[in-house]
Amino acid sequence: MTSPARPAASARCPPWSRPGEAARLFARGVTVRRCVPVAAVVGCVPSAINEGARIAAGHAGWPTWVQVGLNSVVPFLVSSYGYLTGLARHVWLGSTSAFPG
Repeated sequence: MTSPARPAASARCPPWSRPGEAARLFARGVTVRRCVPVAAVVGCVPSAINEGARIAAGHAGWPTWVQVGLNSVVPFLVSSYGYLTGLARHVWLGSTSAFPG
């Protein structure tokens, strides 16, 4: 049994050409499935560096855990930007193959 063909990129994520369109795609959550795992893994590094000693010593209060969570925000934004930029470039170049997503 063969698996069904994957839908084209534009069927999963509409192409965009202006920053406002990319912002709308971001707000709709198009990048979440791909970028949350990246942010979770990459966000652990600054958390370990910045808050690791405090957590290991047992002095982690709620502000520490907020900081740990915020350490994943920048990697999420950067990977979302990269995903959307890659998608736009894929569409701009006129590729007909499905973009992984």
